[in-house]
Amino acid sequence: MIKVENLHKTFGKDVKALNGLSFTANDGEITGILGPNGAGKTTCLRTLYGLLKADSGVATIDGISAVDNPIAARAQLGIFPDKFGLYERLTAYEQIDYFASIHGLSGSHKKQAIEEVLADLEMEDLAHRKTQGFSQGQRMKVTLAQALVHKPKNFVLDEPTRGLDVMSTRILRDYLARFKAQGHCILFSSHVMQEVAALCDRVVIVANGKLAAQGTPEELCQLAGESQLEEAFVKLIGSDEGVAA
Repeated sequence: MIKVENLHKTFGKDVKALNGLSFTANDGEITGILGPNGAGKTTCLRTLYGLLKADSGVATIDGISAVDNPIAARAQLGIFPDKFGLYERLTAYEQIDYFASIHGLSGSHKKQAIEEVLADLEMEDLAHRKTQGFSQGQRMKVTLAQALVHKPKNFVLDEPTRGLDVMSTRILRDYLARFKAQGHCILFSSHVMQEVAALCDRVVIVANGKLAAQGTPEELCQLAGESQLEEAFVKLIGSDEGVAA
């Protein structure tokens, strides 16, 4: 479970990126974060990663504070960034091995974990190839394997399908559905309304650094009096009044 409570973060004197943001992402659910550019989505996710420290408020991963104990909290997360940055002189196996070591895996336990994630993602044929020249879909698989190798309970994804072709997007969605069925907590940001409507159990709408509304896609449509999530989103970010259950 990922829980954000009253997060505040200001950059400089005037830029208030987070202004009391609060929400919960539950185990066994996919929770989507929607918001216009500059709403605070990435700042929130980077606070969960431990890359940024909030000015005040609490963010916890399975009860561990990402503010007070960022390393322990990070160990509970699988992080899938918005860019698939790879060390292109390394093979896929070597890259996954590197991330496994960062998370404290070693020896036969590390080797077994790497082999399992390679098998789970059906990427044994890619394992010993250098990642230079990999397609976006192949790069996505390596990045996903890096996030999964330490078997985290929680996954955080920042616009995971950006730049992917249709088939790679379908593969990633299938994996997310599988992880959800296994009881994982999945939190991701996206600008693709159809994707959010199709995948998410709950949606958190952020505007001006705070919660504008939350609920299932259907609840948000009902709250806004619209039949489509995109139209509901546009209406809801225009006002911070009212929060769905």
